[in-house]
Amino acid sequence: MIYKGVKRLADILISLILLIVFLPLVLIVAIVIKADSAGPVIHARVCLKSGGSFRMLKFRSMVEDADDYDKHLSTEQKKVYEKELKIDDDPRITRAGRILRKLSIDEIPQLINVLAGDMSLVGPRPVTPEEASVYGSDLDRILSVKPGMTGYWQTHGRSNVTYSSGRRQEMELYYVDHCGILFDIAILLRTVFVVFGQKGVK
Repeated sequence: MIYKGVKRLADILISLILLIVFLPLVLIVAIVIKADSAGPVIHARVCLKSGGSFRMLKFRSMVEDADDYDKHLSTEQKKVYEKELKIDDDPRITRAGRILRKLSIDEIPQLINVLAGDMSLVGPRPVTPEEASVYGSDLDRILSVKPGMTGYWQTHGRSNVTYSSGRRQEMELYYVDHCGILFDIAILLRTVFVVFGQKGVK
């Protein structure tokens, strides 16, 4: 209970400070996204949480009709996507989106999710409905911990660790079983290294 209380307080204070600091950047990014391609600035993706769901906010980095797989993906790319739920060199990503993803700027709006209490700064990666099946009977374990903007998987493998290998699920569950104040601080510090080193970004 002490850990959860300290973590929630840190989430509120840090996310609020970062939202204020990043406000000028948010305005610039919004202009760039609108100038680069048609569609909304913010993309809201449905993700699962214990007892329900929430909409995870991100800067839109894909074309507006990205869900039209037949239009944008080749047969081979669709096979890979069905297996991993992501593909390298995704043709749906916009020019601005590639830069936003490379610098992890696309995830700044998730600070609003953290402030609202749907997410934490550190935790397992949010699980979408289409990803739920890969966790099988462990889904409830994953959802028992609030999802995070960053986490063990993001800082120790990211795109280099896949669902098909089972390694990603293992890493997410490892955090669930070992989360604590010192572990969270270590992940936050490593996040800075990963973002600036662009390690595992695709």
